Amino acid sequence: MVKPVVAIVGRPNVGKSTIFNRVVGERISIVEDVPGVTRDRIYSSGEWLNQVFNIIDTGGIEVGDEPFLAQIRYQAEIAIDEADVIIFMTNSREGVTAADEEVAKLLFRSKKPVVLAVNKVDNPEMREAIYDFYSLGFGEPYPISGSHGLGLGDLLDAVIEHFPKKGNDDDDDDKIKFSLIGRPNVGKSSLVNALLGEERVIVSDIAGTTRDAIDTELKYNNKEYVIIDTAGMRKKGKVYETTEKYSVLRALKAIERSDVVLVVINAEEGIIEQDKKIAGYAHEAGRAVVIVVNKWDAVEKDEKTMKEFEQKIRDHFLFLDYAPIVFLSAITKKRIHTLIPMIELASENHSLRVETNVLNDVIMDAVAMNPAPTDKGKRLRIYYVTQVGVKPPTFVVFVNEPEIMHFSYERFLENRIRAAFGFEGTPIRLLTRARK
Repeated sequence: MVKPVVAIVGRPNVGKSTIFNRVVGERISIVEDVPGVTRDRIYSSGEWLNQVFNIIDTGGIEVGDEPFLAQIRYQAEIAIDEADVIIFMTNSREGVTAADEEVAKLLFRSKKPVVLAVNKVDNPEMREAIYDFYSLGFGEPYPISGSHGLGLGDLLDAVIEHFPKKGNDDDDDDKIKFSLIGRPNVGKSSLVNALLGEERVIVSDIAGTTRDAIDTELKYNNKEYVIIDTAGMRKKGKVYETTEKYSVLRALKAIERSDVVLVVINAEEGIIEQDKKIAGYAHEAGRAVVIVVNKWDAVEKDEKTMKEFEQKIRDHFLFLDYAPIVFLSAITKKRIHTLIPMIELASENHSLRVETNVLNDVIMDAVAMNPAPTDKGKRLRIYYVTQVGVKPPTFVVFVNEPEIMHFSYERFLENRIRAAFGFEGTPIRLLTRARK
């Protein structure tokens, strides 16, 4: 299920970034009492009453002709376009301004659900100031205080009421869904076309040609798949076109909908830091991963080249040591036949369940071979392990003292599980709990 998207919109200096930081629980947006500090959209995840959602902090919408202000306005408009629900932020101390009314007109045109928040209501005596905001036409204003955290519960209650209802809207749950992510111009669209055998997606040497995520059905060896192509994710400092900046959130939404994520690397350019950041999105989301080295035809090679390149990938992507690597060329279609079997393998392992008794035999053998650590004279005791979920495979390790479990020993147990059951292509999660 794709997370709903909430955008916080308003004129500058009404406290949008402060509320954003409160909701996500960490200081991500720069909070400074200067208009226009948040220039670009900033994305993160929030949760309220077991509802998880993506949230966007936007630059303030300002009325004016300066290019900088026009860019902020355009950024906010794109965020509004992608949002399921909009929090319209205003400031009680300044009342309803002409700029608030301009923002209101923009939001009315969007036809999206809008929840009106009046910020900086720091004490009960200030609540009367909210009544003027009924004139904006969005119903009941919600008084909040970003600096003190007051009223956020009521505001978020109203926001989640507008979330799309969960339903069985996917009629292709039995199909493996896989997405392609990577920097612009690594050949994702060419790879989609090579798999489909036709020019279904626009292909160009201009970085960022693919703007949106596009779903395409693929039939291969009598099995059906869904390909989710995405716009290329480009390093923030290198991006100047606003629509390309927004591609990161769209790629994250594509990852959420995928069973398997193909991390596509350009063999000509080699590995750069942004490739690792992009791959990290898939790993953190718990999706199965296949690393695809595209444009392999353009590399001068000998019998050692592939092995050396593979070692570079392993050195750079230490957190993806479980991901298989496929070398191919989308243009010449050389080795393209090796990709789908790897996607199948990763998908199967992503859903793999292990019998509890077999799992515990492996863990107890591992503990006998490498005894659990001690802390201040107290030894960690592992009682039993059970699998509690798939996609990704998730295990709970029941112990006497969870705080004694060192990450290195947890890593050792994960490696033993992988050695016994494979799990190639998928991350696995180990959770340590005290036995009650």
